[in-house]
Amino acid sequence: MIHDNLLFTKALPIITEIKKAGYEAYFVGGCVRDALLNKEINDVDLATSAFPAEIKAIFSKTIDVGIEHGTVMVLRNDETYEVTTFRTESTYQDFRRPDQVVFVRSLKEDLKRRDFTVNALAMTEDGEIIDYFDGVNDLTNGLIKAVGSPKERFFEDALRMMRGVRFVSQLDFNMDSETKKAIFLHRALLAKIAVERIQVEFMKLLLGEGRQKGLNLFIESALYSYCPGLAEYQKELLYFASLKNDQNHKLPSPVAAWTLLLFTLEKHEEDVDSFLRAWKCSKKMIQQVKIALKALTLRVKQPLDPLLLYQSGYAIILEVEELLLFLDKPADLTRLEELLNQLPIKDKKEMTVSGFDLVAYFNKSPGKWLGEALDKIEIAIVLGDVANEKEVILSWLSEANEIKK
Repeated sequence: MIHDNLLFTKALPIITEIKKAGYEAYFVGGCVRDALLNKEINDVDLATSAFPAEIKAIFSKTIDVGIEHGTVMVLRNDETYEVTTFRTESTYQDFRRPDQVVFVRSLKEDLKRRDFTVNALAMTEDGEIIDYFDGVNDLTNGLIKAVGSPKERFFEDALRMMRGVRFVSQLDFNMDSETKKAIFLHRALLAKIAVERIQVEFMKLLLGEGRQKGLNLFIESALYSYCPGLAEYQKELLYFASLKNDQNHKLPSPVAAWTLLLFTLEKHEEDVDSFLRAWKCSKKMIQQVKIALKALTLRVKQPLDPLLLYQSGYAIILEVEELLLFLDKPADLTRLEELLNQLPIKDKKEMTVSGFDLVAYFNKSPGKWLGEALDKIEIAIVLGDVANEKEVILSWLSEANEIKK
């Protein structure tokens, strides 16, 4: 398993150097889980019995990325590796952060503080799995189960409740009954967690293979009541959860996920700003979702036309067409490609006339009329009502009596 994955093999020299210095070092967490599930691995996490100062003494190039929590970034051959010291944590006053982090030499103590058994796995450089909490068995059985006491894990970090539901969706697993019960009992703790952190888990939930399972658990546990703008929408969320969910109907992106959710909640373009700002989404995300929601709302009522494609952009319309399938509406990808190829222009900058041309031709001072005229020209070109040629456009404007000289 180690030698079948380039990320593992590249990191092996780091483990070798740490062990040569007399310390333990392992691959840990999600990379081990995903390797056992034959899933794609995006990065590897390394844990060690060496303390941060000892790691810095072993390697010549390091960066203190989170040294107070035991993490040192090691630079080697233009690659970076985060190496974290085994640690245990004290009491948690705010259900988010430990009062104190204590570095330890014991791998078991380190794995004991992790959230779920499937994430509390370690692997040696030889590919041997170290499993103190029966995580491999839970992987085999498709089960998300808290390490030790679920209540303790959730009181340490209440976000773990959302993470658990997210893993149900992401891995298409079920949740252990005691872990589920603890979420039901302690769900109100989620109110203590920053929205930015909740948003990350919520989006991963929506994009998961087991979205329906994850959403149903999210609703059943009433975690949704502690998320921005969702408390009054149980019925709509249940409908959202019921929409097609299989390998052929995974939501393709965060923009698509937010758009379909807002459509299901019967939100309008003007509602997007306040809703997504409450979720701490970026301005870029808000703008893209606005465009996509407007396009989806139109698209469920009418065929795709060149103006909708032009104003929304190909990338967004492609996702809107895919979203139609979730709503049992026919997508028309063939027509989309045809319209794209037929568009006379794909951007306003491609117009052969400018504001300067109109001012000179009509001998008028710039004003409101100028922007309105350029907008009319743009739409006319896209719809094929006028060719994108300067003289043709100016003549068309004059003959239509749109602007008086």
